[in-house]
Amino acid sequence: MLELLNVCAGYGAINVLWDVSLTMARGQLTTIIGPNGAGKTTLLRAIMGLLPLTNGEIRLDGQRIDSTPAWRMSDAGVAMIPEGRMVFRDMSVEENLIMGAFNRAHRAHVKQRLESSYDMFPRLRERRRQLAGSLSGGEAQMLAMARGLMSDPRLLIVDEPSLGLAPVVVTELFEILKRLKQDGRTIVLVEQNTERAVGVADHVYLMQGGKAVLSQPASETDLAQLHEAYFAR
Repeated sequence: MLELLNVCAGYGAINVLWDVSLTMARGQLTTIIGPNGAGKTTLLRAIMGLLPLTNGEIRLDGQRIDSTPAWRMSDAGVAMIPEGRMVFRDMSVEENLIMGAFNRAHRAHVKQRLESSYDMFPRLRERRRQLAGSLSGGEAQMLAMARGLMSDPRLLIVDEPSLGLAPVVVTELFEILKRLKQDGRTIVLVEQNTERAVGVADHVYLMQGGKAVLSQPASETDLAQLHEAYFAR
């Protein structure tokens, strides 16, 4: 479904990604792991059109999207749940969700998708009139995930969902990712919690130094060996 072919990208004169080639299959959860500075978030920004490529191509269902600006990615059926939640703090929970369906093509389905979001995240229903800035970290992450799903994307990109959250909340979030995968959603997950990430994934990529150094099915991934490679021992 999503293909990256020899992608290079970075920030000004500083190149971060070096000839990265990845394939994310339809209906599967692909996880990208790696230490800080490996280029994971840069990779997601390149996919989302937030960074221009200096080389290579990005294709979605065979169509190039690497020249698509970020604000058009919703039209292509791609949504990203960013690291750090980035909710609109001075807007209510429900207003944040509605912003996820702001694109004209999705506005007709707002009521239906609000109900789906509240069914998936019951705590958001309880707090629908509350300001997003008053939510706990776990609730804000749930809001960010629900907002990303409001456009019913065919490709969902999730960046570090467990960052800074209590273990019980992390368990709940990964159960939701598992459910979304079972429903046939195509998901790209960047995550530093390797055990959680591999446990929910279909395919695993390891990045180091801006390159993909390992690619294998999650079912064949040995965590001990993965950690050895992760820390470059």
